[in-house]
Amino acid sequence: MEGEEFAVGCLLSIKTTLGDEFEGQIISYDRLSNILVLQEGLESGPRRNIRLLKANYIKEFSLLRQDEDPLDVKKCFLDLTSLQAREDSAIRQAEADSERFGVGVTSEAQNLFDALSKTLPVRWDKTVIVVMNEVRVSSPYLPESVSGGTPAANERVKKVLEFERKRMQTRGTSQ
Repeated sequence: MEGEEFAVGCLLSIKTTLGDEFEGQIISYDRLSNILVLQEGLESGPRRNIRLLKANYIKEFSLLRQDEDPLDVKKCFLDLTSLQAREDSAIRQAEADSERFGVGVTSEAQNLFDALSKTLPVRWDKTVIVVMNEVRVSSPYLPESVSGGTPAANERVKKVLEFERKRMQTRGTSQ
């Protein structure tokens, strides 16, 4: 699958090795990386999906027809409002994700944080894990390091910590 088969403008029906089936028009082909840039679907309009596909993931393809250049400037349209909204959403998500990583904490502390976050709302306050905005778990992150909150919340966090520490020890000895 080289050269002219990946000419810009070709409309293809593609089956991938991962089981996806779709139709798309070749916008670009980078021979060095072996990546196709495809505009999915055959309909034109203001909204289009673009797919990057490594050519060695193509199981089969058939040429539907050769068409005009898909990047004709007169027919291109960018919905800047939608792009800005997607960018803002991605930035908010990245900021939220970054708050889940403790700075200056051990991998063990991060693993405990991750385990607690599966069942309880948690956040970092420097190197202290704050659970349910009231219970604090300080280094060395043992049940004795738990403070604050209601007695019930405090006990719940201690139990989860004990369980996760045992689980981490079991996993450490089985490897």
